[in-house]
Amino acid sequence: MLTLIAVFAPLIGAVLAGVARPFIGKQASIGASILFMAVSAVAGVASLVTFVQGGVPVAPLHIVSWISVGSFSPGWTLRQDALSLVMVAMVSTVSMLIHVYSAGYMAHDKTVPRFFAYLSLFTFAMLMLVTANNLLQLYFGWEGVGLVSYLLIGYWYERPSANAAAIKAFIVNRVGDLSFAVGIALTYFVFKTISFDGIFAAVAAHAGDQYMLLGTSFPALEVVCILLFIGAMGKSAQIFLHTWLADAMEGPTPVSALIHAATMVAAGVFLIARISPLLNAAPVAMDFVTIIGATTALFAGTVGCLQNDIKRIIAYSTCSQLGYMFLAAGLGAYPVAMFHLINHAFFKALLFLAAGSVIHAMSDEQDIRLMGGLARKLPITWLVMLVGALALAGIPPFAGYYSKDAILDAAFGANTAVGMYGWVCGVITAGLTAFYISRLFLLTFHGSSRAPKHVQEHVHESPLAMLAPLVLLAIGALSSGFLLKNSFIGDGFASFWGSSIAVPANGVMNALAHPTAVAEFSPLVASVSGIFVAIIFYILVPSLPAALSQNLGGLYRFVLNKWYFDELYDAVFVKPALRLAKFAWHFGDEQVLDGVPNGLATLTTDASLQTVKLQTGSIALYAFIMLIGLLAFVSLFLWVR
Repeated sequence: MLTLIAVFAPLIGAVLAGVARPFIGKQASIGASILFMAVSAVAGVASLVTFVQGGVPVAPLHIVSWISVGSFSPGWTLRQDALSLVMVAMVSTVSMLIHVYSAGYMAHDKTVPRFFAYLSLFTFAMLMLVTANNLLQLYFGWEGVGLVSYLLIGYWYERPSANAAAIKAFIVNRVGDLSFAVGIALTYFVFKTISFDGIFAAVAAHAGDQYMLLGTSFPALEVVCILLFIGAMGKSAQIFLHTWLADAMEGPTPVSALIHAATMVAAGVFLIARISPLLNAAPVAMDFVTIIGATTALFAGTVGCLQNDIKRIIAYSTCSQLGYMFLAAGLGAYPVAMFHLINHAFFKALLFLAAGSVIHAMSDEQDIRLMGGLARKLPITWLVMLVGALALAGIPPFAGYYSKDAILDAAFGANTAVGMYGWVCGVITAGLTAFYISRLFLLTFHGSSRAPKHVQEHVHESPLAMLAPLVLLAIGALSSGFLLKNSFIGDGFASFWGSSIAVPANGVMNALAHPTAVAEFSPLVASVSGIFVAIIFYILVPSLPAALSQNLGGLYRFVLNKWYFDELYDAVFVKPALRLAKFAWHFGDEQVLDGVPNGLATLTTDASLQTVKLQTGSIALYAFIMLIGLLAFVSLFLWVR
């Protein structure tokens, strides 16, 4: 019952904020949204605590029969295992804090009840996703967060840039979602069910199945897993399908925190953990997940180093940290991936909301080159941002240290070529991460102010409604690592996760207990080095960055332009599609669809104009024509006989 309350309370809040506002008023509708989100958070945490204390699996909660077509009848059922309940508790808690923060951040927005309705609906869709008991129900939540993310990213729809960002996010995700939908269909084709329990029970029986594609036979389970993972690549913004994530910063800052920390982008990692029994039977797909994750982490880490928009820097860090999670999942260290997901939810929400506090104080300025010296005027924001930065950089005892290092320990301990590739990418990324978050922190809070004088005069600390969630998230970013480590990835991980996660028998989790000195200290050394380099660049010798950018012109431009992915896609997909659309418009629409009827009309008009000339009024001519016609008719009659 607690899970049911946790899942559906945000839906009630969304209805009250979005539909009942004309009847209950603006403030009451906002308060109702926050209240029901708080109810969801309390119920979500209580359901997890009850589960942990009970120590036994909780049966799925059947709500209603959904579709019934022959033998195909997936029910609408809430799954209540450790994986689902951990996600429910995390999503509802972080979303509740973001709701409270939004009450202060969006106080001057004219349509704020609509904003809260979207936030609550977004949370409901994510909760439906993580409690799904079958792939179709999961797909419902999957598309739900995709739809509402479009509404939230384009919330300020009067801005062309916001509309473009929302459309871009929607279209890029359609690519991944198409693969996901095909993967679900193929899963049903292979297993004759889309229920998770039914699929997992039949994995061994279908391990040798083949699937014919373009005249070539492929292992069916490999194809299924790769298709499902491509869907995860879209939602979690992995390389090749990542281009929407940074542009999504056009939405209000609380939206960025919700999408990047606890909901939409976490859906892909959750999906891979959920299908772990299936993925374990597809080693090629697991290697693919590892390579994509490691490459994404490195790619986004490099790009984050040269961004100047405070929200975009944090956005690329999200992309990079999600790469870490997929790196762990691809190696079979699913508990480690989930551990980093939970830790990341705290410190990433903290970083985004702290950035929102800075933007709020700086009269909506987001360029860190126009900031500086804010530590004195924003002491609480400075402190919580410092906590978030250290957690992201992986400095002990903050949360990111425990989970990020565990991922790299697993990669090194896997003792495979793919694992070593992931470890090298991960260590380099650790240094890059520490560098760019230190760069953001130093340019924003230290040194002299570079803001215009009229902006400096209005810099002020945020109201309590914004600061209270920041403090709570800072506590989570500080403590979640060492508090959750033993249960999530320590000696008690098997009993905690139970059957909700299937760890393969490759010993990857055992590597966490006895890491080598190289594996244990390399990430920390890289992180500390990244911090020191940032201090040298932006405090001690501030002329160095400009000199390096000139000396490394080609490499600098390559990274600054985000590896030219947007330009590549524009040349390969956008411009050809635009040319095709123009051809269809001018030829298909104007010349065929419009041209044929117009041409026939013109031809008919011309024919009628010529025919009317036969109407001369001469009786002799009419008689002659009738005679000719009669002769033709008689001749035809005689010829046919």
